[in-house]
Amino acid sequence: MVDKSLIKGVVVPILTPIDENERIDEAKLRSQVDYVIEGGVLGILAFGSNGEFYMVEEDEMERGLEIMISQTNGRVPVYFGIGAISTKKCVRLAKMAVEKGAYGISVLQPMFLKPTEEELFLHFKTIADAVPSTPMLLYNNPGRVGYTMSAKLVERLAHEVDNIVGMKDTSGDITQMEEFIRRTRDVDFKVFGGKDTLLYASLCHGAVGGVCTAANFMPHLITDIYNKFVAGDYKGSLEAQFKLNPVRLSMDAASFPVAAKDMANLVGRDVGVPYRPNLPTPEGKARDGIISAMKKADLI
Repeated sequence: MVDKSLIKGVVVPILTPIDENERIDEAKLRSQVDYVIEGGVLGILAFGSNGEFYMVEEDEMERGLEIMISQTNGRVPVYFGIGAISTKKCVRLAKMAVEKGAYGISVLQPMFLKPTEEELFLHFKTIADAVPSTPMLLYNNPGRVGYTMSAKLVERLAHEVDNIVGMKDTSGDITQMEEFIRRTRDVDFKVFGGKDTLLYASLCHGAVGGVCTAANFMPHLITDIYNKFVAGDYKGSLEAQFKLNPVRLSMDAASFPVAAKDMANLVGRDVGVPYRPNLPTPEGKARDGIISAMKKADLI
């Protein structure tokens, strides 16, 4: 039986600080790990979308994961994000992550392709079966891959594959997320909201938490939404959500995923620049909007 007790709260898709040669900056990464844990997150996702997984070579992923697990030192669970297209590569990455000590893995549906339901089922099941004692989360991100996982597929995986125990849903579609939760609640399937702006709403509908980019630069504010909600202070939780939303929405004017690093740097985190071809947000309307929103929220 896979232990699911730690799968809850705000999990941060941690930023990947790099040097001028696009090598992971160990000192900055260790500092970021401490910052988010001290900010109240209950988990770290290595190489999620805002961790720029699609830019990082396998050997660098392995080194980065080792650094994160070392620095975390058991304080919170570390999940390893997998976004490869081929099943074979996903299996290889999953085994590596488990060997290095990751608590769990999070697997994005294959991008670029348009798999059938049966192809997707076999893809996820094969990865899960390769690491049978490890919790596996599905990662539904239709905005980036071009299609969504169906509620029927998630229901089947949750009921038929023992160690597929939860998911992150970044659809932004509350009805769809409700269906993921409704169809799987009998097996205590752990659904995380994937939209920072919908953390309160996700919790209201039965999500166990959120995988939240904003925890990289305002962890206290986004964990406040979760902490107040679970304490029964629903009004306070909603007010914290309303305070966070203008800051998070200001990111949308910048190109993905550079705004997260821009904002972390603005609050003094010194996480460096994005991988090329992305560049920091230049002076202009988008950056001015980010700075204005952060100032209004007393972040800078």
